[in-house]
Amino acid sequence: MLEARVGAARVWCTGRAQGNVGDHVGDDPALVARNRAALRPHVGVENDSRWAWVRQVHGTTVHVVSGNPDAPVGDAPIADAPIADALVTTAPGVALAIVTADCAPLVLACDGAVGVVHAGHRGLADGVIEATIATLREIGTGEMHTFLGPCIRVGSYEFGAADLERFVARFGPGVAGRTRAGRPALDIPAAIRVILDREGVVDLDDSEVDTAQSEAYFSYRREHETGRQATIAVLA
Repeated sequence: MLEARVGAARVWCTGRAQGNVGDHVGDDPALVARNRAALRPHVGVENDSRWAWVRQVHGTTVHVVSGNPDAPVGDAPIADAPIADALVTTAPGVALAIVTADCAPLVLACDGAVGVVHAGHRGLADGVIEATIATLREIGTGEMHTFLGPCIRVGSYEFGAADLERFVARFGPGVAGRTRAGRPALDIPAAIRVILDREGVVDLDDSEVDTAQSEAYFSYRREHETGRQATIAVLA
């Protein structure tokens, strides 16, 4: 399991070794629940009520998890989880979790607040990262630090030429690249760097893992029907 520090937050990125933790991909719910439960001792958050999961829809909604330490935040079934693609909190000891299988998991932390973002190409284009930064600046202070977890990289991410042109128009020519086979490709990490730069965020720690190339991680692009790994952040 990959671990990192992002400002005052600790971060964990699971992989295939920790099993599927996505409960929306047709897997046995009991198995998913066991895989999620097995993460608790690694993260140091044993109480289910201190875990927050979301129902991700490739949108821009940012869900604020209560800063009240006595308020339940729920390890809820997917039907009951809030619909959002980012979670933020000011509450220490709350585990914020998103799931991915090629989309970019981004962690952002400033003084007194942390957030996790599920950023696929649709969320990037629609502004999910900018929305998360704005929310964190409302509830936290100080310099922002970021961490990019395992995601698909430009050499693996063939992208339609017309769609790629729209990304270039928004984020600049640096987001256009080529796959290892020479096809047009989208560079999601490059787009994230452009967004962070525009938002005045200069500190990015990149895991540099390509999910589509590493058998240690689930990859929708490589496998189509696959599980999900989690990126988890806890404010100290």
